[in-house]
Amino acid sequence: MLRLSALGDVCNLVPTVRALQRQWPELRITWIIGKGEHSLLSGLSGVEFIVYDKASGFSGMRALWRELGDRRFDVLLHMQQALRASALSLGVKAEVRIGYDKARSKDWQHWFTHRQLEPHPRAHVLESFMDFARALGVDPAITGCPEWNLPIPETAYAEASRLTGETAYALISPCANPRLRNFRNWSAEGYATVIEHLWTQYGLKTLLSGGSSSQEREMGERIRALAASEAVIDAIGKSSLKGLLALIDRADVVIAPDSGPVHMANALGTPTVGLYATTNPDRAAPYGWRDFVVDRYPEAVRTYLHKEPDEIDWGERVRHPDAMALIQAEDVIERLDVLLASRPDATTMEPPHEV
Repeated sequence: MLRLSALGDVCNLVPTVRALQRQWPELRITWIIGKGEHSLLSGLSGVEFIVYDKASGFSGMRALWRELGDRRFDVLLHMQQALRASALSLGVKAEVRIGYDKARSKDWQHWFTHRQLEPHPRAHVLESFMDFARALGVDPAITGCPEWNLPIPETAYAEASRLTGETAYALISPCANPRLRNFRNWSAEGYATVIEHLWTQYGLKTLLSGGSSSQEREMGERIRALAASEAVIDAIGKSSLKGLLALIDRADVVIAPDSGPVHMANALGTPTVGLYATTNPDRAAPYGWRDFVVDRYPEAVRTYLHKEPDEIDWGERVRHPDAMALIQAEDVIERLDVLLASRPDATTMEPPHEV
């Protein structure tokens, strides 16, 4: 298997691994994966990882080819639509090389494969990955029941406990990957309003998570300046990826834009509210929590692309800095209330002070 990135995508790929393992328990699976993504999934049962550091460029590619040496594989599942991944695949010796059908293929991926998937228009990302298992003949009953079983070591839970103690909390990961023209981040003001609601109505503190980039730290500072200090646990830049998994696993609910944490939460079965305006949730929402997405993508398409959603390519992004402003705090609170009302202790919860 070849899939280097990203965090959310590799989480969505794990059910394909589990489907293959359920069909053929003795199957040997080797996964060529990115460095950061490996730190998230390391220890995944029944999988040998070969790690490629994307920052290493061509020298790292040649080192990986040397590592593969004379190894031969029955099948290469080429699951990354990127020229870098296709170039990397040249060092993989496989009898059969399977890639996406031409409608889903990008960057000339079909030039690097022998066989393409059957067309699957308007597929969710997880379903697109599962198509590789279907192409190999995995039982439809298996592919229709996604499983994850992500490994979380006790050291990760200890790391989480150092940040939260025994406190009940919601987890907000306010920022998506800080790359050029990503435009997936919501407002600090919106998050602060949601944090106040969680605190006053449910007695839930909010743990802010994220990496150590300047964008993420600045967003955290703005949110903390607007929210009650007693309602916030600042964990931005303070956890490993395994630690973040543990934090998500113990959270009552996760709120985030289209980014790794919503898919990590989905994989762990943690209730999830995804915030979507610039990406299509029908393609990329947290798979098990699609009914709880705040979806302003159709409105964003009409407002900023001046088209109807069915007039654009599947999965096309709305790359406009104002698109996420279409999401209102009331939209998020309404989804949260539905989720939190179903908790076993919801009827006994009392707010921590008068509203």
